[in-house]
Amino acid sequence: MTENQNTPLLPQQPVEEDEIDLIQLAKTLWNSRKTVIKITIIFMVLGLLVALFTPVEYSVTTVMVPQVGGKSKLGGLSSLAAMAGVNLNVSGGSELSPVVYPEIVQSIPFQKALLQTKLTIKGINHPVTYYDYFTKYYKTGILGNIIKYTIGLPGTIKKAIFAKKKSRANAAADTSGLIWLTKKQEQLVKQLKKTVYVNVDNKTGNVSLTAIMPQALAAAQLGQRAQQLLQQFIINYKIKKTKAQLNFIQGRYDVQKKKFEEAQDRLARFMDQNRNVSTAVAQAQQERLQNEYQLAFGVYSNLAQQLEQAKIQVKQETPVFSIIQPVTVPSLRYKPKRILILIIWTFIGIIIGIGWVFGKEYLQKVKKEWDEKE
Repeated sequence: MTENQNTPLLPQQPVEEDEIDLIQLAKTLWNSRKTVIKITIIFMVLGLLVALFTPVEYSVTTVMVPQVGGKSKLGGLSSLAAMAGVNLNVSGGSELSPVVYPEIVQSIPFQKALLQTKLTIKGINHPVTYYDYFTKYYKTGILGNIIKYTIGLPGTIKKAIFAKKKSRANAAADTSGLIWLTKKQEQLVKQLKKTVYVNVDNKTGNVSLTAIMPQALAAAQLGQRAQQLLQQFIINYKIKKTKAQLNFIQGRYDVQKKKFEEAQDRLARFMDQNRNVSTAVAQAQQERLQNEYQLAFGVYSNLAQQLEQAKIQVKQETPVFSIIQPVTVPSLRYKPKRILILIIWTFIGIIIGIGWVFGKEYLQKVKKEWDEKE
């Protein structure tokens, strides 16, 4: 018996499959590195094209704080509650909560008014409205056309087929007293809802309004107009009742003023015509005219006081907005962020390249096992 025969066989060590698999995966990836690099380069080029041809956008943001009227009976307690993010709503008048501001900006009347904003556009020698700019002058660019006629082609065909039918239905409907939008207005309103919006900080009460446009000056003009419209909508809501009362008193005041002036003229003419007449009939008529004059003057004077009080009430209830951050013309673009786009597309290319290599390897193994079984 030889020495090798006397030597007992050592037990074999268990194979670490996980370690072998990792090494094999790394080896497979290394052998196919050229494929991964090629796919990554393709996606880098695509990302570069997307970054270069994505339309440029500028963003402006203005921050304001609405100063509501009315004094709180709780004094400083309401201020402490506001710091804690709690609104006690103890003001004297009917206040419009800032939480409703985003809904106002998204409303159709607000959007229709915003469509008529005058904008200064490079290349156009006269101001144009937002509606005219996006219906007559704005061009979506190469990337926009590619998306429109590839991904968005089914939607484009659908709109073209049903546009005529829809327009006929709208024409036949009774639109009296209703807000009616054209097809293009509907599209631009949807666009405005994404590019002009409001955020409310419930803790501080600050209201920030953002507007986005393809040009810096136009973005600032749109943001400023949206801010003015928002303030006007809020003011109209707040003083609607008081304003109606003021208009009513103003109407009665104008009527009574005319009556008072007529009574004054009648009395003056009678006195001029009967200066030397001392009959009882003349004296009775003069007293009657004086009574009419005094009555008209009393009502007129009372309405004049009420009119001044109503004007003061309107001024008191008109909300005041403190502008913390005014609208400024941006110097840097908001979109596209080209470096970030290039990084994302490169990362996607790497992932797809690795997936392609391992997927191809897996399919080859499956095919080989299939052939062996056959």
